[in-house]
Amino acid sequence: MSLKVLVVDDASFVRDTVKRTLRQFLPNLELHEAVDGRRAMSVMKLNKIDIVLSDWEMPEMSGAELLQWVRNESKSPEVPFIMISSRGDRDHIVKAIQSGVSDYLAKPFTAEELQRKVVKQLNKIGYKESKRPAQRDSAFGSIDVLTGGNTEKRTVDSAPAGQQKGQNIFAKPAKVVSAKTGGFEGRAQLRFANLTCQCVVRELSLQMMTGFMVRPEQLPGLFDQAVVDLENKSGEALARLNAYVHSLQAMENNPDTQKIKIVVRFVDNDPEKFEIISKAIA
Repeated sequence: MSLKVLVVDDASFVRDTVKRTLRQFLPNLELHEAVDGRRAMSVMKLNKIDIVLSDWEMPEMSGAELLQWVRNESKSPEVPFIMISSRGDRDHIVKAIQSGVSDYLAKPFTAEELQRKVVKQLNKIGYKESKRPAQRDSAFGSIDVLTGGNTEKRTVDSAPAGQQKGQNIFAKPAKVVSAKTGGFEGRAQLRFANLTCQCVVRELSLQMMTGFMVRPEQLPGLFDQAVVDLENKSGEALARLNAYVHSLQAMENNPDTQKIKIVVRFVDNDPEKFEIISKAIA
């Protein structure tokens, strides 16, 4: 029997990352996905889901609201529910556990961390892995990340009301503000799975951020997940944005240079965050 997993996140990049990782260690996998809690509810009403992995901050219906519905109104109130969030502060984690989550996974996360959390919950419900080998990524095996095509995937229509399918709220011409020209004034902290870096913001737009940072001992890789904690010049938090590494460039013609230019692209599809960035670069 297939293991039915529901992945809920408004960012397609995060959903694809989770799905790709799950396929690497779980055989007989039937993947379902949704862009917010409301669509996740629709999936769960039509399918008996074995485990839920859900983002916490989403438009339309948050992960917290979805969790309340699952525990109090759904047909599967005991289903394992793993919260995935870019908020890693202790108070938030404690509050989530008190709300009824089964476990917590902080963004950005490694494949090993995700596997450990999922396997722990599957062991609790007595799931036994099939002898059929799990799918392994290859040059062609992960082509669905680029095309969105996957015969195993059952997807609830992910286009929010009033938005055409395939359209992204960030898919409009970017308003780019250069730090040199006196537009956005602030800084950012970049959080990766295994390191945190301070970054001077060079350019900021609705789709991406360009910045300068000191070279860490271990550089992040292209397409690595990142969380951008954006601050104004007074050090006040403006936004917490999910992103991925788009490019890395040495700022000097020297292999020992300590100055790195980094470009990250935002993956959130949240109108609230969209508005925050718009105000920041206005």
